[in-house]
Amino acid sequence: MYFLKRILTLLPLTLLITLLAFVLVRVSPGGPFDKERAPASPEIEKQLRAKYHLDESWPRQYLRFLGGAVRGDLGPSLKYRNHNVTDILLQGLPVSALLGTLAFGFAMGLGIPWGVFMAVRRGEGGDHTAGFLALLAVCVPGFVIGPLLVMVLAIKLDWFPVALWASPWHAVLPTMALGLFYAGKISRLLRESMSGVLHLEFVTAARARGVGNPALLMKHALRVAILPVVSYSGPMLADLLTGSFVIENLFQIPGIGVFLVNSLQNRDYPMTAGLVMVFAVLLLTLNLLVDLLYVKLDRRVKLE
Repeated sequence: MYFLKRILTLLPLTLLITLLAFVLVRVSPGGPFDKERAPASPEIEKQLRAKYHLDESWPRQYLRFLGGAVRGDLGPSLKYRNHNVTDILLQGLPVSALLGTLAFGFAMGLGIPWGVFMAVRRGEGGDHTAGFLALLAVCVPGFVIGPLLVMVLAIKLDWFPVALWASPWHAVLPTMALGLFYAGKISRLLRESMSGVLHLEFVTAARARGVGNPALLMKHALRVAILPVVSYSGPMLADLLTGSFVIENLFQIPGIGVFLVNSLQNRDYPMTAGLVMVFAVLLLTLNLLVDLLYVKLDRRVKLE
């Protein structure tokens, strides 16, 4: 019953989020035709507004947008003329999704053992060193880590390509630059959670029964300690799947990050609303999947 209610709330929440994006981008200063190379005459601008139905009332524009979205048509882009928003999304979203998935796997694969190591070595020199590196990964932004990786691993050592998106080797540096921040976050979350779980009664009882440290950590402690990471992974994955403008722009990756920023700067209303809708659906769906995974990992969780 709980999950049925959650599924039924997906549609109204998505509509509310897209409505807010639809309204906010229109009330902000400027218009979609203000940055034309040649200033348009009032007659031409009137024709353009009529062509894209911008002369209609906002409620009617929003209903027109929803009607097209139901059919899979998010309308024409006001910035990229003669291109449909849906076509642009279908072209850029798979690239951003692949990069996000790789970064998610990298963050989980590095952050989880990183956090377990800090929890096991809590208070020791290894904990302090690993904790400092985790804090550094969280604090240093991607636009700083990316160029450093390029200078060291691509230019100086010549191990990987500098930029573009043409082969699996081209994905290594963007994945590292995008995933290091999240790996640091995951390691810090898991350290605190694991440190508390290791002192719980069921772990002490398992240790008294002679369960070895590897089995104790992996089969008993980690199963409960990883719950905060699972909770964080839903929004994190949604964020990664929708792309990162900084990393995509830095490595010249043809994802949707650049389209989101350009649509906001150029008041491309259909593009902004379409991207926000995609992000909202991903975020809400992944959060629902996280709740399902919670039940599988910890039977004590009661969803009523």
